Parts: sequence; C-alpha cells; structure tokens
Amino acid sequence: MRLQKYLAHAGICSRRKAEEHILNGCIKVNHQIITKLGTMVDPQKDKIFFNQKPVVLKKEVAKVYIALNKPIGYVTSCSQQKTKIILDLINIDERIYPVGRLDKDSKGLVLLINDGDLHNKLSHPSFNHEKEYIVTTVHPISEAALKNMAQGMIIDKVKTRKAKVKRLSKNKFNIVLKQGRNRQIRKMVGKTGNKVETLKRIRMANIKLGNLKEGKWRYLTPKEILQLTQ
Repeated sequence: MRLQKYLAHAGICSRRKAEEHILNGCIKVNHQIITKLGTMVDPQKDKIFFNQKPVVLKKEVAKVYIALNKPIGYVTSCSQQKTKIILDLINIDERIYPVGRLDKDSKGLVLLINDGDLHNKLSHPSFNHEKEYIVTTVHPISEAALKNMAQGMIIDKVKTRKAKVKRLSKNKFNIVLKQGRNRQIRKMVGKTGNKVETLKRIRMANIKLGNLKEGKWRYLTPKEILQLTQ
C-alpha cells in the first residue's frame, strides 16, 4: 500500500494532505524519515509514525458522503485558527474532509467525504469532473468578456482550460469548469476589468445544490453515491 493511502485510510488526513506531510518530513516508516511520494508500506510489518506518534490503520468504517450549502464567511478547511470552518456546521462522529475549495467569500455546494479514493479522484483535474457556478458581477459583463472566459485566459502565467459560459442577465452568468485553481473565477472576471459581487457553486459532478438551505447539509442518496463513484 502507498504511504499516503495508508495515512488517509488511518484517518490522519486526506491523501493530498498526506503527500504534503511526507514531503515536509513529518512521516517515519520504521523510525526512518520518508520524503519520497509513492513509498510502499506493508501494514502488517511496517511501523508508521506521524509527528513521532504511531499511526495504526483503523477497522473499516462506514463511508460518509455529505453535501453542504456553505455560507459566506466560512473557510473550506478542517482546521483554521480564529475563523469559522465548514466542519462547525456539521455535527457527526466520523472524520470527513472537504473535496476541493470554495473561498471564504463564496457560497454554495461543498462535498465532504471520508472515502480517500474518491477524494483523490474528485480533487484531481485529470478526471474532468465539472463544477458549476452562478456569478454576479459589480458591473454589466460584456459578451467579449464571457467569450474570453469560455476560451481560456492566462491566469498566474498559466492558461485556464476552456469553460462553458452562459449569460443569465446583464450582470449574471453561469460557468462550468473542469478545473479549480485558486480563486480562478474571481481572477478571470478581474482580468476583464470587472469584479465578482457574488459567487455560488450549484453543482459538483452529478451532485446538485438544489433547494438545500444555506448552512444546512444532507447525506447523498444511494443513487448519487453510485453515480459519483462509478
């Protein structure tokens, strides 16, 4: 088993966060610091430590899949000092992790799961999972601006992937992305000379926000989970 997968299955963190811990020298295998990603470990023989504390695989726990309507002002994180985090809105015993990010000033759909394999699949852009947003701008958005966003723009020296963009009103549009770079939509709108007033995510892959009230959450249905994991 890969070391980062072991850490995720042990409930220490998500697989992506585990990779950061490995690269930062926080993980030991048989008392030796490991900084190479993809290192294989044998759960039956090897002893794994995180920050000097032993990490033991837990018995298989029930998978949890949750959809949350994040309000503005909450951070999409499992831990953050002196600010509200989305886990403050959910009171369950299982450890769950958000899929992807939604910045503090944005609202809408966030998925929280404890399925490490699915978390990795949904987080990686190579799997082409769509994320859909409704964006309201401070000033009317021009047709040229919408076209530029759809075709891709140079943001932080890298061109964004093509997107589906549809006008909803003079100051509002719908956009579907297959990537989720840091504050991407805000930076794209800013590059057109405009500014985002409100940003709301309404869909991730096949999961829709629907009429879920702000600040509330629900478990995904068996059908949704099946479509998401296939």
